[in-house]
Amino acid sequence: MLVSRRDIASKRSRLSLASLLILIATAQAQPAFNTDQQIKLYESWVSKDPANISSRTLLAGAYIQKTRETTDFDYLNRASKILDGVLAEKQDYEALRLRNIVELTLHHFSKAAEYARGMTIRWPGDVPSWGTLGDALLEMGQYDDARAAFEKMLELKPGLMSYNRLGFYHFITGDPERGIALMQQAVAAAAKYPENKAWCLVELGNMYFKTAHWDEAGHAYREALATFPASHTAYAGLASVKAAQGKFEDAIDNYKRAQSITPMVQYAGALHDLYMAAGNRAAAQQQADMVDIVAQLEGAANQKANRTLALIYANQDRNLNQSLELAKADFEVRQDVYTYDVLAWALYKNQRYEEARKASDQALKLNAPEALFFYHAGMIANSMGDTATAAKRLSQALDLNPGFDIKQASIARQTREALVGQASPSANPR
Repeated sequence: MLVSRRDIASKRSRLSLASLLILIATAQAQPAFNTDQQIKLYESWVSKDPANISSRTLLAGAYIQKTRETTDFDYLNRASKILDGVLAEKQDYEALRLRNIVELTLHHFSKAAEYARGMTIRWPGDVPSWGTLGDALLEMGQYDDARAAFEKMLELKPGLMSYNRLGFYHFITGDPERGIALMQQAVAAAAKYPENKAWCLVELGNMYFKTAHWDEAGHAYREALATFPASHTAYAGLASVKAAQGKFEDAIDNYKRAQSITPMVQYAGALHDLYMAAGNRAAAQQQADMVDIVAQLEGAANQKANRTLALIYANQDRNLNQSLELAKADFEVRQDVYTYDVLAWALYKNQRYEEARKASDQALKLNAPEALFFYHAGMIANSMGDTATAAKRLSQALDLNPGFDIKQASIARQTREALVGQASPSANPR
């Protein structure tokens, strides 16, 4: 597969969980034939009757679905233009609903929340709007309000999308068992498209992986691929399991498969670390160059926020000023625990330890079962001379998932061992 610079543009790395969930919801409303066929059909309808609002919103929905499948934001731009035109003529419900999806996907979270909240007031039984509202609130770190929105969604219509959302909510708020149980319900729920089920299976696999149930995670990822063979996230998940098990060649192969389908910047970052661990510096440099191309494209497009790229640069100990700027810019639009964690790590790498500690405390506030959060907190505490907290946090990370990251888990073990050695009483020769 040929990969162009356009294909690895950073927009591929900016799709958040909430964005993907709401885009999947759009897919469930579409007819049972493939998206390209939908687009061709709806474009013909619009060509014959440009004033028909129903045809135009169907076409906008198909473009949004195509964005989800390809992460090509040109389709999202086309959808947005159609919706702007429709809403200039009439406050059409379907156009309003789709506009919310566009705003959420573009990470305009406060605007998406405002629009969705207005729709829940106007149409209290509108299930998709409750989902969109909860998604936006989750990204902004307003967890209690997000939970209320998701529970209202579940009350109105139990199903894949409500189980999925509540499952993720419970997982990141410190109840992984309930989160996994709800995600299992999402997998079992009727899915109109195979990709919808595969998405839930990948999320289930991620929960298993993060809690060190690697066999169960591998099974979920393989089932996702059997359900939807083009799932790049399933290949990436399987790669993370193989890396944790020390099977570097298998991990590299699976990340390369994920990258060939959708070349997201995090896959380049993971491959860089794997190639370095395998002693292949030339291949590692190629992946680092790919990461830099993403950064250059973002700079040219004046896109300043990207926590994924910020994390990669911090992990690779390069472009640290840029890492911090990217993290701070992302924090301006969302204040969830994941953004706090990346901000903390970027601050730490720039030796701004006190600020890093404060941000890390916020990342830990929900007790999410994320080994990276505990690892980052431990390294920050160590840098400040708080060796007791450092040892505790590093142990929490490794106990939760000893293979959470091929490079960082190794650093965590080495640092903890050094701390234990410092704490042990020295021999007193006679």
